[in-house]
Formats: sequence, structure tokens, C-alpha cells
Amino acid sequence: MDKFLVLTVAAQVLLISVVMVIMGRRRFAAARNKEIHHSAFRTMDLAGANESVITASRNFDNQFQMPMLFIFAVLFTLHFGLADLVFVLLAALFVALRLLHTVVHITSNHVRMRFNLFLLSCVVLWCFWLRLVLKLW
Repeated sequence: MDKFLVLTVAAQVLLISVVMVIMGRRRFAAARNKEIHHSAFRTMDLAGANESVITASRNFDNQFQMPMLFIFAVLFTLHFGLADLVFVLLAALFVALRLLHTVVHITSNHVRMRFNLFLLSCVVLWCFWLRLVLKLW
């Protein structure tokens, strides 16, 4: 089960990497099209940027919030030798929800759907942590 749990983290890392590439491409395109000035990148003041640049940037920032708590939870689970099918399924569900959240965020940016996906991913992560703590208790 350890390998499957590590694969979920690898999938999350891949998601973060893909978002980073999308963000970079959108930023470079906006700078090339003179939608934002090159000096904006000194302080990352993207106030004049279009919505697609801002949503990709915000999504990339989001990848270093709850997903970091996910990665720590997986590391603790592996460290204490607790990996089992339930942890793998919770981890896979979390990553799938984060993927869906990202797709909505950087495409249609439908706020209600995005929020619901975010909230559901948080619930899954809280379940993961609760189960981890109870297993250690």
C-alpha cells in the first residue's frame, strides 16, 4: 500500500507542476501582448493582468495550502507504517478533487462549483487526518 500512497503524492506533485507551466505560459503571453508590464513581475503585482493570468496564479498559490497538509499526512502515515486501502482511497479522492478544483478554477472559474470542490476536498483531508490520529491513539 505504501507505493500506492506515494503515487497519490506524485499525482499531486504532477498537478502542481502542470499548473506552474500553465501559469508561466499565461504570464509570458500577457507580458508579450503588453497586457502587463515586465516590471510587474518584480513584485508580482498582477493587478492589470487578465482573469486567466490571475486565476492560474491563484490556483498555483492554492497548491501550497491544503495540498501541503495532505503531503504531511501521507508522510506521517508512511512513517508510522499505517498505509492501507482506506488511506489510499482517501488520498486518491483528495487528489482527484483537487484536480477537478483546478480544472474549474483555471477554465470556467464557476465560483460555486469551485467552492464545493474545495470544501469536499477539505472534508476528505480532514477525514484522512482524523483517521491518522485515531490510528495513532
